[in-house]
Amino acid sequence: MDLKVNGQVVALPEIASDPAMPLLWALRDGLQLTGTKFGCGVGACGACTVHLDGQPVRSCVTPLGACAGKPVTTIEGLAPAGSPHALQLAWLAEQVPQCGYCQSGMLMAAAALLARNRRPTDADIDAAMTNLCRCGTYPRVRAAIKQAAQGLKP
Repeated sequence: MDLKVNGQVVALPEIASDPAMPLLWALRDGLQLTGTKFGCGVGACGACTVHLDGQPVRSCVTPLGACAGKPVTTIEGLAPAGSPHALQLAWLAEQVPQCGYCQSGMLMAAAALLARNRRPTDADIDAAMTNLCRCGTYPRVRAAIKQAAQGLKP
């Protein structure tokens, strides 16, 4: 089975080609893209958030078969040019990460928000950021999203 991940068509190894397999395991075990994290396994925490056809999805509950013909973007592909994404820079400036486990999913959810809304309000951010963070850095997440939004071109 082929999959378009981070702009490249890749052939999944046989161990990661069952259409019922969660996308998360195809990415982590099949393609060795370990930036996407396993958190809860039921789509509740958001640590596994990736973009599927530009939309944020929880990869732990997204079957591989649902990805056919759709591009997948992981945290490794957020800034494909090799330089950090505006959100990654804002995350550092606002000192968002503590333990860091949920951060790749948080960044992917925030990137999806900014792709559809370049000037989000606090309410927009709160509605879009359903990812859970045990460290409770939500005020810093909000500040970082606003900072990154200011640096984006209209």
